[in-house]
This record gives sequence, C-alpha cells and structure tokens, in this order.
Amino acid sequence: MALRAHHEELLAKKNEKVEWGNGIYDKYKNPVVTAEHVPLEWKYDFNEKDNPYLMQRIMCNATFNAGALKWQGKYLLMVRVEGADRKSYFAIAESPNGVDNFRFWDEPVTMPDDVIPATNIYDMRLTLHEDGWIYGVFCAERHDDTQPGDFSAATAAAGIARTKDLKTWERLPDLKTKHQQRNVVLHPEFVDGKYAFYTRPQDGFIDTGSGGGIGWALVDDITHAEIKEEKIIYERKYHTITEVKNGEGPHPIKTSKGWLHLAHGVRATADGLRYVLYMYMTALDNPTKVIARPGGYFLVPEGDEYLGDVMNVAFANGWIADEDGKVFIYYASADTRMHVATSTIDKLTDYCMNTPEDGFYTAASVETIKKLIAKNRNNG
Repeated sequence: MALRAHHEELLAKKNEKVEWGNGIYDKYKNPVVTAEHVPLEWKYDFNEKDNPYLMQRIMCNATFNAGALKWQGKYLLMVRVEGADRKSYFAIAESPNGVDNFRFWDEPVTMPDDVIPATNIYDMRLTLHEDGWIYGVFCAERHDDTQPGDFSAATAAAGIARTKDLKTWERLPDLKTKHQQRNVVLHPEFVDGKYAFYTRPQDGFIDTGSGGGIGWALVDDITHAEIKEEKIIYERKYHTITEVKNGEGPHPIKTSKGWLHLAHGVRATADGLRYVLYMYMTALDNPTKVIARPGGYFLVPEGDEYLGDVMNVAFANGWIADEDGKVFIYYASADTRMHVATSTIDKLTDYCMNTPEDGFYTAASVETIKKLIAKNRNNG
C-alpha cells in the first residue's frame, strides 16, 4: 500500500555529511531517527473493519535522548520514544552503518518495574561493563507525594537494569542516594574493585539547588546500589555554559591519553534554558582527575535542529567508538529527534587537549584570541 511505500522510502533514505563543518566533527543532513521512523504496526490498526478510515490509533510524538551500543556488528540506539500521552518508553533501532537506515526492532522494550512503579522512564545510558553485563541506567520519574495538590511536582531517581541480549531485562533496585538524581552514568570498568557512577545530585526535580556539578561515587554492590559518599569532579561556574546545571552524557571512551567525556551544560537565557554539549578528559589511572577542559561548547543546535518540542536543546547520552577509531556521536535536538555526528578518537583528543580553557572573564577571552592572531601572523 502507499502508506508502507512512503514509510520504506523514509527508512531507506541515504544520509550525507554537511559540508563546511568545524573540523572537529561532521554533522549529517538528515535526522537518523524521528517519530516517523516508528513502525506502522505500533500506530495503526490494520484491520479494515475496526479501522475503516486508516487512522493512527496510537500516535507518536518524538524520538530522542538515545543510549547507544555497537552490538553484533550493528549500531544500536536505545531510543526514548514519547507517545502522544506524554509517556516515554524504550525501543531499539538498528543500523548497518551508524548514519542511516535505522529500523526499530519488532516491539518496544519491556522494562520491569522497581518496587514502586515509575510513572515515566527515559534517557537511557548503556554500558557494557567489564563484569560481562550490559547495564542500562535511566531516569525514573514519579509524582512527589509530599505535594499532593501539585500535579507537576515530581521526583527523579536513577533506575538500573541489566541484560545479556538487550531483549530480556533484569530490573535492579533504584540507586539509593541522599539527593534526587538525573543523568547518572555507569563507568565501564571497576575502580578500586567497585562499581563507579557519574552522578548529578540535585535538590529538586528540575533545580540543582546545592548540587555542584557532575559527581562521582563508588558502589560496593550494584544489585543493591547505594551512594554513601559523593564528590564533584566537574563543577558549575558562573557565566559559563554550565552555570545552571551540567551532567554526564554517555559513559566516557577510554583512549591511550585519558578518558574522553561528553557532557551537557545548561545556562539561562531570556528565552529559557539553553542546552549545549561540551567535552573534557580525565586521567587514565584516575577518572576523577580532569586533565583537559576545553572552553565553551562542543556542539549546539543549528538550523532546523533548533526547532521542536523544547527549543534550543542539544542533548547526548549515547556514542559509539569503533575499533578503527571512528566515533559516532548521537545527539537529540529540541527533545524531538535523533541526529548523528562523526569524528575520530584522535580528533576529539586533539580538540580536548589543545582548545584553550575558559578564562572566566571577557579580558581573558580577548587575550586568548589575540594570542592566536599573533601566532598566525608569525606563521604567515
């Protein structure tokens, strides 16, 4: 039928690099996963008697904030799919090359509940841990029952699940902490014989309050994960891209020169919050020690990426490093759709280690630019 032909045309559409980038990464012209990529069987009742007008019985609103994993030679995105009812669920989309032809598996993921069911779950981080399990860490949202009359009051906790095949999931108890937690990420290796988490402690569901930035904590037993001590490894700063809040994206990539980190920073504007991506590096033998801190943002929404459900947002919680050094950076724009940018380990390391740091004052920024100008004059 025409509907299936139209859908197949979208799924099979070839993606192309955007010309004249910044030399750090290449963006691609088309989003890699949109609400239109969701299988037709998830939306339509194809029984003509029951649905004579071929209406969408279950509408899809957005596909965004996907975890990522290279698995059995395929590039997988564990996508946050949001329905018209505002509920999010996880579904896995698979591509043969990482930049186009993403197709969802036959059914969404069935994620078991914790003892107290979550109203909504989203923003999956996938980690293939050295213990042999694939872990998923995600946000579990529930109503804040201490405020019964406020239907927007919510709490955020880090849900934890694990799997061997990405199809059958074992739900573990939510991470226990003193604070609400969003953007929690599992480090891929043991540290001092323990599981290590990147955290983002905050006083409320939205506001970080006393939360100082990206945190770090060690856990003895992931099947009953509890954080007893937490320290900040990348702090927030006034009048920077991280002044409102910041959080780890996917788990860091191990390189010969250190751990490559991708994170998001949030600042306030007259038009609301602006979410951008930034990078940093930590020491190979000490993932809490920052050794490179390039100033400013790494990636921002551009063109049509700016438009969507939540404007001016770039967010990433998944990337894939291939054995040949190529890196696929999967990011969402405007809480609406998924995109990809590609780079290499060498390029990202060079970017982190040779980009000037933020001097925190206008005068320092001007001096940094003048030094570059002088260097180019001497080379010319």
